[in-house]
Amino acid sequence: MKRVLYACIEQTIHFRLKEDAESEVALRTVRAELEDFKSTLQRKKKKYKIIEEIHQIDGSIIVKIKRQHNNYDCGSYLD
Repeated sequence: MKRVLYACIEQTIHFRLKEDAESEVALRTVRAELEDFKSTLQRKKKKYKIIEEIHQIDGSIIVKIKRQHNNYDCGSYLD
């Protein structure tokens, strides 16, 4: 019988600008979407670590993150 001891996901997420919005509105929307993503992780009490946050020339943001999968222990993955 097998059992998962530790589970952690590494993701690269691209927060892109809406193409049909004005540039300032699109930039604010992208920043707000990223902050909402972070607050959702905190609200759900998910353990996470942002490895890298890259701001692109066009205003979009690429985030590399390690985060807890389901409610499994992460072990030393987030150290």
